[in-house]
Amino acid sequence: MASNTKPNLPWKVTSLMSILNAINDITGRSNGTINRCLLALIDLKIPTSHNFKSNGVSSSDVIVDSTRNLWFRLFIPSSTSIVAAKSLPVIIYFHGGGFAYMSPSSILYHLFCRFLCRSFHAIVVSVNYRLTPEHRFPSQNDDGLEILKFLDQNGDILGKYADTSKCFLMGDSAGGNVIHHVAVRVTSEKLQVLKVIGLVSIQPFFGGEERTESEIRLKWVPVCSMDKTDWYFKMFLPDGSNRDHEAINVCGPNAIDISKVDYPNTLLFVGGFDPLVDWQKRYYDWLKKSGKEVELIEYPNMIHAFYYFHDLPETRNLISKVKDFMVKQMDNMS
Repeated sequence: MASNTKPNLPWKVTSLMSILNAINDITGRSNGTINRCLLALIDLKIPTSHNFKSNGVSSSDVIVDSTRNLWFRLFIPSSTSIVAAKSLPVIIYFHGGGFAYMSPSSILYHLFCRFLCRSFHAIVVSVNYRLTPEHRFPSQNDDGLEILKFLDQNGDILGKYADTSKCFLMGDSAGGNVIHHVAVRVTSEKLQVLKVIGLVSIQPFFGGEERTESEIRLKWVPVCSMDKTDWYFKMFLPDGSNRDHEAINVCGPNAIDISKVDYPNTLLFVGGFDPLVDWQKRYYDWLKKSGKEVELIEYPNMIHAFYYFHDLPETRNLISKVKDFMVKQMDNMS
């Protein structure tokens, strides 16, 4: 449990979270739809850049299936990093946004994935999956699996230094939910080259019918309050489903048994001021009971989506923990 009534955060953190909350309020409709025309004016985008000089990272967009707007933004570190490493691991990243907002070109996720690429000296594939309510579950998971299958067959598109036998699934919030389902489903695919050797889940977007202590205690928080998560879940789930559906309550009464699934070793991050923290910790306990290797890192005074702010000490610590985790998983391969 968080130690204070409210977290002590820099003003720019609270200001941005208030802005994101306002964007949700003015674009989300009570009938479970989103004003996409208005959102397009607000959701600031960043174009790709082939210039390494400014930040040591090049970016480009790769179309996988134009009929369903399935594409990814590819981030490649500078040649200096490549030469030093000889081969680079691949991070397949799934963004957050309640399954309904954001894309790899949205300013927050372009900057974050560029930050990851530069920090880890890794190839980053940031996935643009279909959004709800126009495309409900399991569209997002279908798109994620399709990206892995595409990369398995077209790994050369990542460049000659990318090693797709050293892939990590990584996602935050809704993306953390998606990577769980993709990790389960990919085990039944007969991939030729690509291998997922680790999963990094940052404050995954899980829930259920029960009201947990953290949801009730933190009902005042912006962006991820109980009312807002209920709204997101209702848009996302198949008609007639409740929040104990396996898509949301992944370790609840309708959960898929993963005890015999080759589920990747997992690094899980949670924050004490995230209303979903109790569900995330249940996920941790469930993975352990299912015989999976999982490490839990908790930041008691952090809110949902704190990692948007790269200069926070907790974000820097997160990067360090992920780097150690990746090195450990790659060492285990040898």
